[in-house]
Order: sequence, then C-alpha cells, then structure tokens
Amino acid sequence: MNQSTREPSKGKRKNGTGLNARTGRIMLYILLGLALCIGAFMISIYPTIITKSEQEANIKVPSNATPQMVRDTLTKYFGEKYATSVLRLAKLRNIDISNRHGAYTIPAGTNVLNTMRKLTSGAQTPVRITINGFRDMPKMINLVSRKMEFPEDSLRAVLSDSLFLSQYDLTPANAMALFMDNTYETYWTSSARELVTKIGESYNYYWNDERKALASGLGLTPAEIMIVASIVDEETNNEGEKATIGRLYINRLHNNMKLQADPTVRFALGDFTVQRILHKDLTVESPYNTYRHHGLPPGPIRTTSETTVSHILNSEPNNYLYMCAREDFSGRHNFASTYQEHLENALRYQARLDERDITR
Repeated sequence: MNQSTREPSKGKRKNGTGLNARTGRIMLYILLGLALCIGAFMISIYPTIITKSEQEANIKVPSNATPQMVRDTLTKYFGEKYATSVLRLAKLRNIDISNRHGAYTIPAGTNVLNTMRKLTSGAQTPVRITINGFRDMPKMINLVSRKMEFPEDSLRAVLSDSLFLSQYDLTPANAMALFMDNTYETYWTSSARELVTKIGESYNYYWNDERKALASGLGLTPAEIMIVASIVDEETNNEGEKATIGRLYINRLHNNMKLQADPTVRFALGDFTVQRILHKDLTVESPYNTYRHHGLPPGPIRTTSETTVSHILNSEPNNYLYMCAREDFSGRHNFASTYQEHLENALRYQARLDERDITR
C-alpha cells in the first residue's frame, strides 16, 4: 500500500515540473520578443524621433492648407527627413496637420516628437505686434498685416468703417489714435476686426472715466488729446518738456490761435527729416498744415504713448504761447509768452542754423 501510493505522487510532481518548464519557456520567448522590438525601436525609430531642429521657425498652417503644403513648409525649415518623420508620427495618431489652422513657433533644438505634438495640439503661438511711433497709416497697416493671415485690404476696410470706429468715439480720419504705442498679442488666425477690437479694448481701458474727466477739464476729447500728444512726441524726445509743450498747444487752441506746429508741416510734406522749415513749406495745402488752418489737424501725425498722454493730462498750467528749438541743438526748447520774446529766440536759432549751413 505504501509503495503504490508513493508512485502516483511522483508522477504528479513530474507533470507539474513539465508545465512550469513550458510556461518558463513561453515567458522567455515573450521577453526575447519584447527585447527584440525594443532593440529595433532603439536602432531604427528612436534616433529619428529625437532628431532636433537646427533653427527656430514659425510654421504657418493657413485655412486652405493641404498636406503637401505642410510638408513643403516643414522641409523648407527643417529638411526633408525631419518633415517626413513629423508627418509619419502625426499619421500614427491619425491626425492631419493641414487641418490644424494656425501659426506655431518651433524653437531650435526641438525634437521630432515634440514638434509633432506642438503642431497637432492646435495650441498656437501668439503673434506679438509692436506699435511704436508709426508716422504713416498706410505703412502701419502694411507692416501689421504682414504679421497676420488676413490681407492688407481687410485691415484698411476696418479702419475705414465709421460705424465700427464710433464705439471708440473715433472716425476714419483719426483712427490712428486707437493704436497707442504698445505691444499687443493676438493669434495669427485672428481677423482684422478681431485684432482692432483687441487693440480697441486696450484703448478703452486706458481712457477710463478719470482720464476722460481730465481731458474734459482741458476742454478736449480723448481723440483730441491723442492728436496733441502726437504733435508733442514729434516736437521732443525730452520727457521733462512734454507736459509744457502740450499745455502750450492747448493754450493756443483756447486763444483761437493757429497751432503753427512745425511737425504738422513735415507731416503735410511727407518728410520728417526736414530740420529747417522754409517759408514755402508753410504754404503747402493740406488739412495737416497748422500754419494755414486753425484748430487741430484731422488726426494724429503719428502713434503716441500712454506716457505722453499722461504728461499732458496731468500738466501744470502755464502762460506759454510760443516755442522755438534752443540754439544749442540740445533738443530742448525756449518758451515764450509774448511774440517779441519768441522772435528773439527764433532769430538766435536761425543764426545757428546759418552758421552750420543747415538749409533743410
């Protein structure tokens, strides 16, 4: 009995050992297969994925993009191999990059995988538009439009829309006032109207009730203050004089005097390089020639800054009606309350121009 009961037990142990052996071999094969797959990945695919871009590029995918257009753009900046790898990875995710309308900045050193993730995420890189001392509306429209997807004509149309501009108490003639010197962020895909609306929000934020009250206290509207500020910015770069000059021009307006501001003549001539305004220049026919026409010109002669506007709004009263550049060419001015005093200042300055043979 003892012998017969022990023999089956030996058989069970033998079968169990065989099963464990087979399971072990299967697991070994699986591990070997995984190792081979990982090895193949490391050898053939991984080096491609970690390939890095050699330069920064702004990849734009327009609304009418095709897969070939995307490939061509990627190839232009990163090379054919890099472009192919990006598109192959996107295909594995079943995403067509040509449907990801937008602009995406890819920094130098970005690997293929991260470039694919950036382009397929749809998370655009904001476009930065800097407004700083533009003297020419058409040129400003051109430069701004070149940074955006919309055509130049779209922006021109928005800035010619009287009804749209009326929400800012502006007109097409003084629409440049809306563009205060600043840096604005938007998306490349924004429409011209969306862009101007964003800039308009900043304009309205600045012109709060308190600042409107300050402008009213000076007898002017915000738009008129913007025009005065634009002339002041052309008169001087000296921050310490801007409040004084702004008040001087307001004094002339309140005394029903012509502004007779040389910068407006330069604007009318279309030449801001002129140093010496000649008598013939004063006769040029233009609504911006304040030697010929009373009051303010129709609109700003340049974009201006919040700082200059604040100088004017918070300026101290003065009795000055005249100003002339100092004869030391320091960029500062001599101010006068009487014409006789002003004439003496002007003669000294003109004499120094003659000495230096400055005719224009």
